[in-house]
Amino acid sequence: MDELRKFVAPEFIFGPGALDSTGSYARQFAADKALVVTDEGVLGAGWAQKVAASLEKEGLATEIYSNISPNPRDHEVMEGAETFLKTGCDLIVAVGGGSPIDCAKGIGIVSSNEQHILEFEGIDRVPVPGPPLICVPTTAGSSADISQFSIICDSSRMVKIAIISKSLVPDLSLIDPATTTTLPKNLTAETGMDALVHAIEAYVSNASSPITDINAIKAVSLIREHLPQALNHPLDMDHRYNMMLASLLAGLAFSNASLGLVHAMAHSLGGRFDLSHGESNAILLAPVVDFNFHHAREKYSDLALAMGLEPFRNPEETRQGLLETLADFGKGLGITTRLSHLGISKKELPALAGFAMTDPCIVTNPVMPTQKEVEEIYAKTI
Repeated sequence: MDELRKFVAPEFIFGPGALDSTGSYARQFAADKALVVTDEGVLGAGWAQKVAASLEKEGLATEIYSNISPNPRDHEVMEGAETFLKTGCDLIVAVGGGSPIDCAKGIGIVSSNEQHILEFEGIDRVPVPGPPLICVPTTAGSSADISQFSIICDSSRMVKIAIISKSLVPDLSLIDPATTTTLPKNLTAETGMDALVHAIEAYVSNASSPITDINAIKAVSLIREHLPQALNHPLDMDHRYNMMLASLLAGLAFSNASLGLVHAMAHSLGGRFDLSHGESNAILLAPVVDFNFHHAREKYSDLALAMGLEPFRNPEETRQGLLETLADFGKGLGITTRLSHLGISKKELPALAGFAMTDPCIVTNPVMPTQKEVEEIYAKTI
């Protein structure tokens, strides 16, 4: 049955040289001073300085805030908001991967609403939109630059919270594939796997639609073809371009169809143990697909084809073939970690599963698991 659906996406400029236009687009917001939100890695690569120079060329003053962890903390958001207000900024420009962009979104809504960032946890709990936000993503993975999500660590509870609101959709994203050429090899792999999980979970989401499906399935095929090549040939702009395109398409899909159990479980891991989000997704992907498969059999069969498999004779062969392909794909990227390698034991699983059960992403999984079933999935990755 046809349904009336609403979709959200920012204005975005895609292609080589997009970063260089930051200043001219910022000028359209009639701003005087921009808070450039980034991290030390992006500063080291020089991208934040290039953005600041573009802004200053157009007459905007800049303030750089870079005290951001790979999994951004609540107190980092609050510190950034204080910097924004004290230095008289009226525009935010986020330069980086998911961490600086998520933090920038948090800084914006805190500065406009004068509330602690943790008060916005959940869906549609942002009363007043933040100031204008321009994003310059430097990874082909998080898609935070086009999504209505912000993931922030509650440092006291040691859990990641999800803030979901159309108020978090940036005003503009400048998507320049060149920014990904300085990524370390492991981050190319991990952020690429994040994009793959975005696409897969959006495609099987119980909130998916024909529009999100088109974007998601194309993203899967692009990642299958270009992520290994981007890893091995980091300066090849064809592969970087197509990975940035895949990340964009996956982001358009998941921002409107949401995600699933992989992300719910990965958020729990990241909040409790400060693990890489992309690596956590990669570890959990195959066992979650195994758990979900028979609840979205046709969708997973489509995904098997997008991953390069030939049609199988029956669903069981499809399931097994897809699981093996996903496992081999991650190993080919050098992601072979298990939770036990990270010092995580089975005694941690009940708490991890408990947090995962409260994550908003679990709501759109093809089937709602029990806490015991989530514990069993974690156990397969020990």
